[in-house]
Amino acid sequence: MKQTEDKMGKQQISKKSEAASFYQVVWRWHFYAGVIFAPFLFILAFSGGVYLFKPQIEAYLYQDMLIAETTEGTPLSYSSQVEYVLETYPDATISSVVIDDDPRRTTEFVIREGEVSSSVFVNPYTGDIQGKLDNEAKLSEVFKKIHSELLIAGTIGNRIVELAACWAVILLVTGLYIWWPRNRRSIWGTILPRFSKKGRVFWRDLHAVPAFWLSAFILVLIATGLPWSGVLGPQIQNVATTPQYAYSFGEKPESITLTKDVVDEVPWANENVAVPSSQQSNYIPLTIDETVSIFNEHSLALPYTVSMPMGEHGVYTASHMQQPADLATLHMDQYSGAVLSDVRFANFSTSAKLVEAGIALHEGRLFGWPNQLLGLLTCLGLMGIVVTSFIMWKKRKPAGKIGAPPKSKNKKATRIVFFIMIGFGLLMPLVGGSLLVILVFDQLIRPFILKKRDSIEERKA
Repeated sequence: MKQTEDKMGKQQISKKSEAASFYQVVWRWHFYAGVIFAPFLFILAFSGGVYLFKPQIEAYLYQDMLIAETTEGTPLSYSSQVEYVLETYPDATISSVVIDDDPRRTTEFVIREGEVSSSVFVNPYTGDIQGKLDNEAKLSEVFKKIHSELLIAGTIGNRIVELAACWAVILLVTGLYIWWPRNRRSIWGTILPRFSKKGRVFWRDLHAVPAFWLSAFILVLIATGLPWSGVLGPQIQNVATTPQYAYSFGEKPESITLTKDVVDEVPWANENVAVPSSQQSNYIPLTIDETVSIFNEHSLALPYTVSMPMGEHGVYTASHMQQPADLATLHMDQYSGAVLSDVRFANFSTSAKLVEAGIALHEGRLFGWPNQLLGLLTCLGLMGIVVTSFIMWKKRKPAGKIGAPPKSKNKKATRIVFFIMIGFGLLMPLVGGSLLVILVFDQLIRPFILKKRDSIEERKA
């Protein structure tokens, strides 16, 4: 009997030891991921929180341009407004016009002057130009660039953002494991804060409790942003493929031009829809008024953007980008007015519909201001988690050291966690590449630095 009890006691001790070792390994990964990527996550949360309120911010900042000074009389035709724009900016090319249903709004024309894209706002009742705005200088565009590229134009910035977002998933998973309640007492400090405590314990609770409650929201926010990423995005698009679309006029054209190449704003699921060609046969191109009239007959939700044809074989393209259920992209022959392609939310695959709904949720336009508020609270919570993690780290790390949790001597636990991390790397390719960098640092560079530092201290002694 005593031998059995001793054996059971040893097994319990062994299990506790293994659990402690596993905990230590997970904590170490969580620490390194936080130190490296937390600053980027703070930037993403801050810029995303601002971008959520793009409609309200732009309506306030640019109200002198957006709201028509005079709304008396009958609105001018779009063709007449085009003439006013070209008279004022003779060297410009009009690339698109926004068709709105608000009689108080000016008409927004996007023009290009060389490589510069600007929005020109025309009073539809008088033809007066109420303002011109460099699209790159819009506050929302600045924050969008910060959020998607960290203001580093091109591939590098986008990859850093995607890498930080992917590692945020790992931070959530490892963090939940570290702070998951293992007994009744540990509920305090995990799902309920201990405000009576001071020092590191107080900051730990301010870090852990919000992270526990917001983890699902943060995960959804990250997941719904990944379709725009440079590496995972195309993979998601391949999985969430939309069906082959029927063209209502003529044979299905073979085209290497995609909708995203000719339209500034288009639903995610329609980015790779092939652009058909207009069939030139001694026709005079349709006017913008005729084009809008035809598009209106196809029950497009307002507002929508009409992009102008690019060249003799280009097409008019209408695109709605607001509520997911109303998403639509139509291509029209610029001569005959035939709608060559009409792709709407109803045509999307189930997976593409889910992705589009997720994108709308991510951008705060799925269910109005409550969506914006929920997104803002999540962003603020993530920023708070980052700040408290930094304070915790500063309070616990020894002077002159990085303060990383010590390595576990349990090789089994180390291997298990390592293979789990490889699994994350397979799901998220950029994580796989960064894992190699972290391992090289932890196994080679860090020991070398520590050895060199110890050698210097020995000489001083």
